[in-house]
Amino acid sequence: MPLGLLGKKLGSTRVYNASGVLIPVTVVLAGPNRVLQVKTQAGKDGYNAVQLGFDEQKEQRVTKPLLGHIKKQNGVAVKRIKEFRNFSKEVKPGDVVGPALFAPGDFVDAIGVTKGRGFEGVMKRHRFGGGPATHGHKGWHRRVGAIGQRLFPGTVLRGFKMPGHMGQVKRTTQNLEVIQVREAENLLLIKGAIPGAEGDYIVIRESKKRPKGWKPPVSLAPMKKKGAAEKKPAEVKK
Repeated sequence: MPLGLLGKKLGSTRVYNASGVLIPVTVVLAGPNRVLQVKTQAGKDGYNAVQLGFDEQKEQRVTKPLLGHIKKQNGVAVKRIKEFRNFSKEVKPGDVVGPALFAPGDFVDAIGVTKGRGFEGVMKRHRFGGGPATHGHKGWHRRVGAIGQRLFPGTVLRGFKMPGHMGQVKRTTQNLEVIQVREAENLLLIKGAIPGAEGDYIVIRESKKRPKGWKPPVSLAPMKKKGAAEKKPAEVKK
């Protein structure tokens, strides 16, 4: 995780790029992130990492062990703390980082907790097709169908898709493009959808599959068929 930030999902909107194309984006409050601790390979921790804190709050709302850890690093009480290993930017405790870590055109991964949907049936939870809608199938339009066996093994197989709790799980959306960086407002405008509801905390990290400097592969021109004659432009009669 070379670069990363803690943020808060604010909502969705649309912006125009330089070519006048309308792009749907998610607005993320990505700062300020305060550096709480820097761990090094040569130190007692034995690995390189940076601890970032986001969203300041009152000290009485933080546990005493955590507050002691923060005070030891001369930091302030925060609501969220995240450790990023192998942080590629040189920082020290007390520094403040923000959306300027990224630039328009960079690709990031967004990590968040999806919206909770409560108890859902198989059609919504697992996208089942449901039963026939014709007559003679009363009460079987949205049911699972057969789930067990007869004599052997006589039980429901583990992991069978059934109704149950949907959502509220940790998910990562990869390869999202940064459209705008508004450093003065600590905002990142990212193309696409990000897991979670408005106001949820998320993690924005440098894309694992498309790091800084990544460019799409060059598309090859269509190959000409062997023996195919080139068409000459038709002559214009005067």
